[in-house]
Amino acid sequence: MRPSAEPTDDLAGLFRAHYLELVRLAAFIVGDVAAGEDVVQDVFVRLHERWDALAGQWDPQPYLRTAVVNGCRSAFKRRASQLRWQTAVAAEPTAPPLTAEESVLLSEDRRRLLAALAVLPRRRREVLVLRFYVGLSEAEIASTLGISPGTVKSTAARGLDALARILEEGR
Repeated sequence: MRPSAEPTDDLAGLFRAHYLELVRLAAFIVGDVAAGEDVVQDVFVRLHERWDALAGQWDPQPYLRTAVVNGCRSAFKRRASQLRWQTAVAAEPTAPPLTAEESVLLSEDRRRLLAALAVLPRRRREVLVLRFYVGLSEAEIASTLGISPGTVKSTAARGLDALARILEEGR
């Protein structure tokens, strides 16, 4: 059943308001802008299918973040499955590709940080991106990822330590 015109307009506004930030979040997690766009588009397609049941009864921001993180996890599973099927050697994820403007504007330190972030394990990368890029609190991260606040703290600490080691080795 197709939603009425009014909820569709609200969904379209939600899409316009949050699409870019959600694509950035997904791109940082999966390491690829195109895959991040696919994840976010899939989230909004699933949301559209359930819009009548959800419209006006929820706070969309945490729901969308959680759906995007879960979509990124599914993308990793599909990617791993494809690699196993093709019997290819799994490559480490890379940082999201940069546009020409971003390449000029970003400093060497930032590029090194993005590359180091890309080699972290999935959960550490998710926690660090949600904490330092999105700016979520430990409680919000715990809720988004479905883990305890203590796990968020320890994962963030381990992730920061690992980043420091990776950056130090690259000097």
